[in-house]
Amino acid sequence: MRRRRECLDPRCKHRFTTYERQESPRLYVVKKDGRREQYSREKVLSGLRKACEKRPISESRMEAVAADLERALFARGESEVPAALIGEKLMDALKSLDPVAYIRFASVYRSFRDIESFREELAALLAK
Repeated sequence: MRRRRECLDPRCKHRFTTYERQESPRLYVVKKDGRREQYSREKVLSGLRKACEKRPISESRMEAVAADLERALFARGESEVPAALIGEKLMDALKSLDPVAYIRFASVYRSFRDIESFREELAALLAK
């Protein structure tokens, strides 16, 4: 929710905007090694920003991808989700958003072992 506010000091009268977001129930991410950590929207956005760096993708579009991901995760009704699910959903979103950002994200997420596995991923992307 966006709110316009005004400074309470009668001499100041400075106007500013605040943003409020409903606090969601706690969601935990189960990592590959079994560790659990609290879901972080900022961590998701950080990964998206790195993948979309110097690409024609607006911050609002990345925010929308993160919001869609959160809706899908909370719709599952579970308090824990595997990290792999988050990665796959983000890759699906990036694939339709920008192929370069998708390849960047996939190269880190899938940690390609060699150039051949990277080439196979590119071939699959080009085939579509």
